[in-house]
Amino acid sequence: MKIIVWGINYAPEQTGIAPYNTGLCTHLATAGHEVRMLTTFSYYPEWRKADDDRGQLYRTDTIDNVRVHRCWHYVPRRPNAWRRMIHEATFVVTSFLRLIFLPSPAVIVAISPPLLLGVAAWLASVLKRSRYVFHVQDMQPDAAVMLGLLKPGLLTRALYFLERLAHKHASVVSGITPGMLKLFAAKGVPRSHQLLFPNWMPEISVSLPEKGAFRRKNSIPPDAFLAAYSGNLGKKQGLDAILDLAQAMQSDQEKFRINSALRIIFVIAGDGVEKAALETKIARDKLHNVILLPLQSKPGYHQLLVDADVCLVTQQPGSGSLFFPSKLLTILAHGRPVVTVADPGGELEESVLTGGFGWSVAPGRTGQFADALREAAANPLEREKRGREGAAWVRQFSHENVLASFERELRRRFSELESTCQ
Repeated sequence: MKIIVWGINYAPEQTGIAPYNTGLCTHLATAGHEVRMLTTFSYYPEWRKADDDRGQLYRTDTIDNVRVHRCWHYVPRRPNAWRRMIHEATFVVTSFLRLIFLPSPAVIVAISPPLLLGVAAWLASVLKRSRYVFHVQDMQPDAAVMLGLLKPGLLTRALYFLERLAHKHASVVSGITPGMLKLFAAKGVPRSHQLLFPNWMPEISVSLPEKGAFRRKNSIPPDAFLAAYSGNLGKKQGLDAILDLAQAMQSDQEKFRINSALRIIFVIAGDGVEKAALETKIARDKLHNVILLPLQSKPGYHQLLVDADVCLVTQQPGSGSLFFPSKLLTILAHGRPVVTVADPGGELEESVLTGGFGWSVAPGRTGQFADALREAAANPLEREKRGREGAAWVRQFSHENVLASFERELRRRFSELESTCQ
């Protein structure tokens, strides 16, 4: 079956949506489909293209038997709401023009964000006499309003109108969590058009490094309690919760310390639009208990996970039903326990409580955040137990099961269209 996957992120990007777009295309190609990826020149999470990619309008690469059609798009150095919209719109326009000249597929799988890609996929499916799947990783209009990036008004009404169009004309609207499917239903998507397509646990194809390597490299004492965050440094990640706790622990050691003998070190490793603000706050408040590092290479990330006592997963208040952090699956696959800052009743908190693999506190509860770390630090056997629980829970999201299930759905729903695309 001829399939076009259409999304703004792809390899060699290592974080966010890119690994899932890459894994999807590779799996479909391995399953015998003719797969083309329509994407951009890599830019995320640094919001900067590689020197060799700048100025290029189009290029076609081949990666693991997938033809990857890269299209120019505008990348703002300091993204805000309006620049992000221009950024996404330029990709939609240049990639739509590229798609017109590609062979007609049986199905187009459009990955959102960007939201506008859903409408573009509808138009492309009409031109190509095919159908499209609208796969939603983030509920973009709801998220923009919730995060304060956009205020309710004419623009947000326009975005919700585009969302309705994307939903209405899609053969399938898929989401990564059951909570998203509930939101789809509330937005009028028929149950027969909904599909759960969760992100999956990454394959760990390397042997794990020796314990202590990350600490030695970054001068972290072997007896310190290491609480680590790694990934995108964006607004929706709610990383101020970590810095607020670090500041509280440093300024009021009697109230917030874990115990008199144990020192806590926070590591934040990554890149993104909030990096400069985090650097400013760490310097201004003289947070000696926080180490801010660049996005780690794959070996460096494995070293961090092996050496971390707990991994931190934080979310901006109000985002519990709109996002699900894919980094959680990698953490659990490595058998690490987590401490999360998440909305009560949201997808992330429910997962922690159901899976029993960590501690979860509500946003803005610095004291409870400290209590969770204190409990984790005082009970190493409990940390190990919760790490094992997480490794068991995450197996339901195995690479093979999730992707095989989605591929079967594509065959069931769209294989009869292949004859029209010859």
